[in-house]
Amino acid sequence: MSLRQWVSDRLLKLTGVSTDQTVDFVIALASKAKDASSLKKEFSKLGIAERNGDDFTNQLFEMIHPEQIDQGSQNESVPVSRVLEKAVKGKTRSRTVADTDWSIDYESQNHIEEQIKKVKTLKDLREDTESEDEYAKAEKEMEQDEIERDEFVQRLRKRDGEQTKKIVEDKSSTNIETIMKRRILSSNKELRGEILPDLRERSRQQYLNLREQQQLEIMGNELKQEEMLFKDESLTKEELLELEYKRRVLQIANERTKLANVDAGYQMPEDYITEKGEIDRKKKEEALYGRYKEPEQINIGLSEQEQWEKQQIEKSLAKPVTQQQEVPPGSKEYDYVLDTDQIDFVMEETMFEEAKAQERFKFLDEIERKAASIKQVRDSLPIFKFRSELLSAVEEHQILIIVGETGSGKTTQIPQYLYEAGYSEDGKKIGCTQPRRVAAMSVAARVAEETGTKIGHEVGYSIRFEDCTSDRTRIKYMTDGMLLREFMTEPDLAGYSCLMIDEAHERTLHTDILFALDIARFRPDIKLLISSATMDAQKFSSYFDDAPIFKIPGRPYPVEIYNTKAPEANYLTAAVTTVLQIHASQPRGDILVFLTGQDEIETAKENLQYACRALGSKIDELIICPIYSNLPSDLQAKIFEPTPENARKVILATNIAETSITIDGVVYVIDPGFVKQNSYNPRSGIDSLQVVPCSRASANQRSGRAGRVGPGKCFRLYTQHAYMNELDDNTEPEILRVNLASVVLTLKCLGIHNLIEFDFMDPPSPDLLKLALEQLYALGALNDQGKLTKLGRRMAEFPMDPMMSRALIASEKYECPNEVASIIAMLSVSGSIFYRPKDKKIFADQAHANMVVPGGDHLMLLNVWDQWVDTGYSQQWCVENFIQFRSMNKARDTRDQIVGLMERVEISIKSYEDNESKKINYKVLSESIGIRKAITSGFFFNSAKLGKGGDAYSTVKRKNAVYIHPSSCLFEEKPKWIVYFELVLTSKEYMRQVMEIEPGWLTELAPHFYSKNEVEDESKKKMPKQIQKR
Repeated sequence: MSLRQWVSDRLLKLTGVSTDQTVDFVIALASKAKDASSLKKEFSKLGIAERNGDDFTNQLFEMIHPEQIDQGSQNESVPVSRVLEKAVKGKTRSRTVADTDWSIDYESQNHIEEQIKKVKTLKDLREDTESEDEYAKAEKEMEQDEIERDEFVQRLRKRDGEQTKKIVEDKSSTNIETIMKRRILSSNKELRGEILPDLRERSRQQYLNLREQQQLEIMGNELKQEEMLFKDESLTKEELLELEYKRRVLQIANERTKLANVDAGYQMPEDYITEKGEIDRKKKEEALYGRYKEPEQINIGLSEQEQWEKQQIEKSLAKPVTQQQEVPPGSKEYDYVLDTDQIDFVMEETMFEEAKAQERFKFLDEIERKAASIKQVRDSLPIFKFRSELLSAVEEHQILIIVGETGSGKTTQIPQYLYEAGYSEDGKKIGCTQPRRVAAMSVAARVAEETGTKIGHEVGYSIRFEDCTSDRTRIKYMTDGMLLREFMTEPDLAGYSCLMIDEAHERTLHTDILFALDIARFRPDIKLLISSATMDAQKFSSYFDDAPIFKIPGRPYPVEIYNTKAPEANYLTAAVTTVLQIHASQPRGDILVFLTGQDEIETAKENLQYACRALGSKIDELIICPIYSNLPSDLQAKIFEPTPENARKVILATNIAETSITIDGVVYVIDPGFVKQNSYNPRSGIDSLQVVPCSRASANQRSGRAGRVGPGKCFRLYTQHAYMNELDDNTEPEILRVNLASVVLTLKCLGIHNLIEFDFMDPPSPDLLKLALEQLYALGALNDQGKLTKLGRRMAEFPMDPMMSRALIASEKYECPNEVASIIAMLSVSGSIFYRPKDKKIFADQAHANMVVPGGDHLMLLNVWDQWVDTGYSQQWCVENFIQFRSMNKARDTRDQIVGLMERVEISIKSYEDNESKKINYKVLSESIGIRKAITSGFFFNSAKLGKGGDAYSTVKRKNAVYIHPSSCLFEEKPKWIVYFELVLTSKEYMRQVMEIEPGWLTELAPHFYSKNEVEDESKKKMPKQIQKR
């Protein structure tokens, strides 16, 4: 650490202010001081008071005047730089408090050169020794860092073991220990006496629990008797109050008991088919989507404000348009709706059903008419007829690629077939990975029910911080991230006999890393199954040395595919028009439309609602159901509700409906042929969410959604030529589209150092890997040898961009972890916090302007968060200030996770109520230096300075022209130096979430990345005198 950086940090702690001018003045003052006591007097005059135990003055004096500390070894210990400084001092440079530049006396240059020659011999003699000492010191520091990193990992694993919730335990060893303890107690009288008070206390607690239940029953019976006896009697006011008091006490006691008995673990939903074969609609809704959320606590522990908010949300839910609505006066009718030739389609092909598929899939209709046992359901799945062939293929081959449609039974049945075939008889497990936590939990619960065992015994699951397994577990479902963690502790995975990588077609980041680790090469006895829902099996087969492909037929009915004769200029308008054409001309059946995101879905919904209102009773009812990730779960569930008679349902969905969910009743599919993908350009640093054409694999998957319940039709809003020539074969894997810094950090944690030759299925370019390594090195996550540091190991625990995790860790140094955690959480949803209604733009802009604080958007987001917290997370406050309540709730959940991870990596976070913690007044610019420095510690890559034109900025490193986004609070102010959160590419390259900084912070926080020339303020440069021409 340099002297300037050390002084800056100490001044920030002592005074709360640290600028370049202040640091220079303090160093100059210390240089002139004769001793430490006189320097302390000067500091006290300036108001720089030292805290208890702080020796800032003495340490500063020793660093600047080491020759006065040890006179005996002056000639040996004073570095060459100090001799040069002494030679130059007083003659070559002079400085005053008001000056900001050094004035150089050019006439004394000869004297300086003479002094340099005198010390040159000393420099040559010590050069070799100093270089060797520096190298040895660097080696020692790296070894010490590796030791601290390993110790941190050990503490991390120990803490994980203590915090992991062990839902199921094997009681066999516990019983043996209990028996041994009882035998020892029976033979030792002293031990029995010592343990007696503890036994009495536990006995008393058990008695009180039983006593509480008895008293509640007695109180309830007494209340019933009194109400029955006095219901026809006229009671006095005191008697009525006493009766109401008893009711209230009993209600509170029952609510507290219910609250204490809520089971936070996963619960298997009840069967919604009654004994008579009828469907209980309420139970069916709970089975469809009730299990994907936390146990509902209706009005338990809710305040009046929260109950009011809940009622307002229920009232504000939109209702579907009914056919009885009248046409608004003056509105024009949609003549083209009934014109079925508005968009011309040509039937190109028919996706025929598989052989005898209709007979195999009749159970889908039968399950709605009669109660089907678990065995009947298992036997009705398409995979059941191929059970023996599948087991024979697994036995014959070590690696097997399994391809089957969504809903064919791959996930639930294949692990059971392997278990029944005896692959777990030697005590080893059968593992199955899932890309999502909820899928691992729900599938494990279903398989446990099918096997007739309790979850956690023979069948269990493992997710982060929750382990529902035991020594008896033989079928284990887990997330792919948990399997990666098991690789870190057990590289050979000796506890598994079979591994099944499910949903491989999604090509998630963790799935690709699991492929590349390739445990099958190390263990010839393990069985590896790759399960996919798409037909891109040949690529998996080639990657795993031409592994065989096992195909499970799954399409029950034929699908007719129609393409447009000519390209459509506006696919959104064409999709709306096609929906209305189908609704007016085609037989019954629901419509599924694939759109790219929430904006397009809401626009299409508004257009369809307007068309329905204009047509009124001329067409049947059209129920519009959107589905996207940010939609509330109760509105998402509407897509699963049965369609009423004389009505049609249209589902507006993103690509989530391709494989993740199956919607019954869909007969028609409209495919515009586009999808929204996140792409990152590491050279420009732009992370953009772009609309791109989908792949042919996705197009085929979308077409297959129409053939689930009967013959279907797929209308593609692009030509057959575009399908064959303009679409890629498969979707680009995630590993090729994201910032590789987090990927490299994960691989380094797994002990993989040779990234260039690492066997990726789709390897990224070496240049991208090198750029990621350079970024991690600049952040301090890697040392000079490319090894993981302790800082990097701590950063890897945060599931976010390394720049954000670096800022969180730096907040500990600047004593602002609470504030930085709130800012990082708000940045994760910064694009959807504010909204401007079309009819209230002026009011919304004024409300947002009231949130602005000096320093930039980061501090503005922190102000929004603090005000929302002060109102008790009020929804009404969000409405009044035109802020998205849903986004704030998401930021709240994100912050809770960040705080938990910060405590996990040993960052202490103190609440504001703690006396030792002082809340920072960040609304004053000078008080927010610590917060802004912590953010800059992670985002110093994203720095820019204002150009000479006063409009555009230039990035410091890449020299790209960028602009502040119009939504930023610094759009009008335009400070000279800024850092930004991200670059977005629209009409220009805009910087979003901008914060003002000092240029000296860049060299202070990242001296290895920025030079002084790069961050020198041109306005402070002294220009040479202009020589006039004669």
